[in-house]
Amino acid sequence: MTQNANEAKGFYKLSWLQRIGFGAGDLAQNLIYQTVSMYLLFFYTDIYGLSPADAALMFLVVRIVDVVWDPLVGAYVDKHNPKLGKYRSYLVLGGIPLTGLAIMCFWNGFAPSVIYAYVTYVGMSMLYTLINVPYGALNSSLTRDTNEITILTSTRMFMANVGGLAVSAGIPILVAVLATGGVSHETVETALFMGLGSLPAFIFMPLVPAIKRKVGKKGMFYIFLSVAIVGMAILYIISRMGAVKDNITLVYIAQFIKSTGVIVATGYMWALIPEVISYGEYTSGRRISGIVNALTGIFFKAGMALGGVIPGLVLAWTNYQTPAEEASNLPTSPDAWFNAMLIFALVGLALLIFCFSQTKERVVMDEKDTKEVKVSDLWTEFLRNRPLRIVALFFITAFAMMSVGNAAGAYFMNGLENQAPLAQEGIRWLVCVIPAILLVIAMFIISKYELEDDVIDKINMEIEERANNQK
Repeated sequence: MTQNANEAKGFYKLSWLQRIGFGAGDLAQNLIYQTVSMYLLFFYTDIYGLSPADAALMFLVVRIVDVVWDPLVGAYVDKHNPKLGKYRSYLVLGGIPLTGLAIMCFWNGFAPSVIYAYVTYVGMSMLYTLINVPYGALNSSLTRDTNEITILTSTRMFMANVGGLAVSAGIPILVAVLATGGVSHETVETALFMGLGSLPAFIFMPLVPAIKRKVGKKGMFYIFLSVAIVGMAILYIISRMGAVKDNITLVYIAQFIKSTGVIVATGYMWALIPEVISYGEYTSGRRISGIVNALTGIFFKAGMALGGVIPGLVLAWTNYQTPAEEASNLPTSPDAWFNAMLIFALVGLALLIFCFSQTKERVVMDEKDTKEVKVSDLWTEFLRNRPLRIVALFFITAFAMMSVGNAAGAYFMNGLENQAPLAQEGIRWLVCVIPAILLVIAMFIISKYELEDDVIDKINMEIEERANNQK
């Protein structure tokens, strides 16, 4: 009876199939978008034929478009109730065209046309927002239970990192097989290095609920952000000891340490979004999940803009030179890259459909509030919701750090020692130094977050009591 009563108040318990189904949505988005994040810059500079400066400018323009587009999507999502579901319907409606444009981003047919690159990349990014914003809102619509949200977030991030591992390690191997029918030793080393960016998730993300109970929310962030910084420092030192391939075991160890800290800290930050949504509902009486997720979307896109521009600018400033084909650890066959993206995108679409089938919105705003949603609500909510502002700033630094590191990893393992000394140092800064600086800033930001578990539990209970009193 107690469980039924709690569920009636919105504190729903989810089955493992529902949790896995929800997580499949992030797995799908990672298969598609992580391929773009990790390898599109490399594709543009080393295969498609764009200069690093042109690519950097394009990444900036795409993110500026996102800043305008995201609030429109957030307001639209909160204001409408499609028959297939307020949030989950976009997984299918946006997933189909997203799949097509993601594939076309890796097509070399019009190379080196800047216009084609802009059209496909801008379109793909806009469609990704049309899925990602409602998907983020879907998290907070499934239940109010903070423990359940922690489990849901851990499951989601575990599966997201399955996608991250499949992309980071799988893409180099798949491209090599499609290009040559085999895999070189150098390609395997690159795949292992990139894959270590996701591997720690399978060890530590299942432990997040227990770790959080032991050291608290902020304590967990402090510990793992510090671990990431230590790993980056070790990786920088090792990379200056000689050729990467001569110290490859030490490089793998440092990458694992770095990735452990990054994955846990940045993975758990998604659990903060339902909390700031509830805080906003508590202070304003309106549960505008789409608006809040659009706001966080703007700021993680701002972080990605910063992180996307920096690598191109650093490569251009340090005079990075595209290696000769025989000196490249990653295959440069345009057809192989296109077919690899085709496979990953189609699998991603199938997973988006599975996520749609296993989720259902149960904690959403009422019809009256839905009709009153405006784009201006985004900035109103941002100004009055202090925890949201802190989370937004954390997202900027975290995603800038990830974008810089992800984009630079392919260059780090692709004949670093063959570049001029200045270009080598630029790549080291992209992989180690700049991300470490951003993580120090992130630690300071998260120290200001005040919604501890006992506070947010009390807020959710009071929200439900208000709703019951109004009936």
